[in-house]
Amino acid sequence: MYSIDELKEIISAIDNSSVTNLSIKSADGEKIVIKKEIITAQTSPVTTTVETNNKTTVYSNVETSQKDETNEENFKVIKSPMVGVFYSSSSPEAKPFVQIGSKISIGDTVCIIEAMKLMNEVTADINGEIIDICVSNGDVVEYGQPLFKIK
Repeated sequence: MYSIDELKEIISAIDNSSVTNLSIKSADGEKIVIKKEIITAQTSPVTTTVETNNKTTVYSNVETSQKDETNEENFKVIKSPMVGVFYSSSSPEAKPFVQIGSKISIGDTVCIIEAMKLMNEVTADINGEIIDICVSNGDVVEYGQPLFKIK
């Protein structure tokens, strides 16, 4: 059986490549099928389907609002790397990692995503300033869902 970390690594590799389908069968007969569907239009839904032992789980980051193409060039987005619960701070009493107006650098922790009782720090992959926080503390987030807009 594959660990959660191994599955996350495989999904991330697929997401960052042009591969759209991957099927893996382990020695014990477990089969994992990952399918990535990308639709280009005003919105770009990405669906990842994971099948294990006849159980299918679908993860989607479908965005329903139309994007303003002129505004899109003015900011970058930090997206959720996984499905889980969004936390803006390390504990309920602690201050948030970032707020609107916070300056961030590559590698700065911007939030925590809890997935299967594991706390996963999400770090910035770009330098900039937080101009919008797209989710609230405690919200369930989807894989690929926008968390922060960066200018």
